[in-house]
Amino acid sequence: MTENTTPHPAIEKAALATADRLASEHGPRLRTDVLAALHAPDHSPGQYLDPIALASLIVSAATLAWTIYQDLRTTNPKLEADTIARRIRLELPADNPNPQQRDSIIEIVVEEITENDND
Repeated sequence: MTENTTPHPAIEKAALATADRLASEHGPRLRTDVLAALHAPDHSPGQYLDPIALASLIVSAATLAWTIYQDLRTTNPKLEADTIARRIRLELPADNPNPQQRDSIIEIVVEEITENDND
């Protein structure tokens, strides 16, 4: 029996939008790498130094953002993006050598999740 590795559509949308927004900085291949990471059976990133690992960071942040958003909005429908971003910063492994890059990805992912929730 194979494991379903299809992410929730909101996670995929946020991850791809984040890749598109970061493409000018990291190259056009980032979208392809994010797609690959989204559909990989195990997208647990190590250090985010190469494009594949960067894509994994984006997918991990999008997945965590969606989970936190879904959990918290049941008790607080007017959930602040800063609350989600703060939780991601605490829960997402901080093994990225560039904290500014990590924070940028978190901010973009949270913005995409909170502004594009069509569930």
